[in-house]
Amino acid sequence: MALTLYAATVPSYRQILAAVAGLLTKAQAFCAERGLAHAEIIQARLASDMFPFSFQVRSTVGHSIGAIEGLRRGTYSPDRSPLPETFAELEKLIALADTGLAALDPGELDTLAEREVLFVSGERRLPFTGENFLLSFSQPNFYFHAATAYDILRWKGVPIGKRDFTGQLRVKR
Repeated sequence: MALTLYAATVPSYRQILAAVAGLLTKAQAFCAERGLAHAEIIQARLASDMFPFSFQVRSTVGHSIGAIEGLRRGTYSPDRSPLPETFAELEKLIALADTGLAALDPGELDTLAEREVLFVSGERRLPFTGENFLLSFSQPNFYFHAATAYDILRWKGVPIGKRDFTGQLRVKR
C-alpha cells in the first residue's frame, strides 16, 4: 500500500497537537504550584532573538491545519496577528486545529498533492507543489515549533519528559 499525503501528515499533526495541549496543561499546573504568573511561561523564549512560547504553540497550528488551508487556497503566509496572551487562547487554537484536522477528507488532501501553493512572507515568494509544501516546509516547521515549545518549558523547569512531547503513540492494536 502506498503512503498517502494524508497519512504522512495528518495523524502525526494530531498526535503532536494533542501532546502540545498536554504541555499547556502541565505548564499551567507548574505556574499554579510555583505561584508564577502565566506570562512567565507564555512570554518565555530560549534566546532574545527567538519568538516566545506563545508563538511556538501558535506556529504548530499554522503549520498543520493552517498549512492545509493554505494549500486549499493556493497561498500560505505566516500568521502576523497579535500573539495569544493566555493559556486559554492557546488551548482554543490547538482545539480548533484538531477539530479541523479531524474533519479532513483524506481523499481531498491527496488530490491537492500536485497543486501549486505559494509561500508568501513579505517580499519572499517560494513556489511549491502541495506535497513538497507540506512535507519539506510545513512539516519540518511544525516539528521545530513543537520541539521549541517543549524546550522552553524544560528550560523553565516544568517537569516534562520525552513522552510528553511524543504524546499518544499509534501502536498496533
